[in-house]
Amino acid sequence: MPSIIDKTVFGDPSRGLALVYLCGALLLAGQQGYYVIVEGATPFYAGLFLIAGMALSGIAESLPKPRRRAAGVLRLTTLVVLVSMFVIMIVTPELLIN
Repeated sequence: MPSIIDKTVFGDPSRGLALVYLCGALLLAGQQGYYVIVEGATPFYAGLFLIAGMALSGIAESLPKPRRRAAGVLRLTTLVVLVSMFVIMIVTPELLIN
């Protein structure tokens, strides 16, 4: 009997979610680029973590169904990136928030 983690993390990728995650990462990257290049602001480092997490999730969901293990590894990497952002925000928030 497969566990819920096995079904969730190593389940079949979903094409609809891939489009949502990749478009979200692209929009956040565009917003970040606009504020840094045009407005001359300092980069919002928490936003960079979110961009990386969404891009990794989008790539994981866009893989074909036979590549479930690679999609699972990318999903776990996404969790590590986003949890590390959360830990940094709790321990030393001045590193992420300018």
